[in-house]
Amino acid sequence: MPKKAMVVLTETMFYVLMAFRDSEMCGIDIAEFIESRTNGRVKIGPATLYTILGKFEKEKLITEINVEGRKRTYRITARGTDVYETELTRLKACISDAEEEK
Repeated sequence: MPKKAMVVLTETMFYVLMAFRDSEMCGIDIAEFIESRTNGRVKIGPATLYTILGKFEKEKLITEINVEGRKRTYRITARGTDVYETELTRLKACISDAEEEK
């Protein structure tokens, strides 16, 4: 059976979508957000970040809204928000299950 795209996000994918929750961002802003939000625990390199952004754009989770030279700015779409919220709910359920462990 073929694997469905974007059913479960990797940690870096989750943080990339999280970065867009409050504002539009370019790549450097996203990388800085992730490093700051995770207190340096998660760092994302340019190759990984732009691979994720390309995949998210293809899957219509984000949309490019501005280009200035090489700087591209993106915004999350309604579909991207849905995917983020679904993953957040899944992760909360995982934490709840772990906390109930006996």
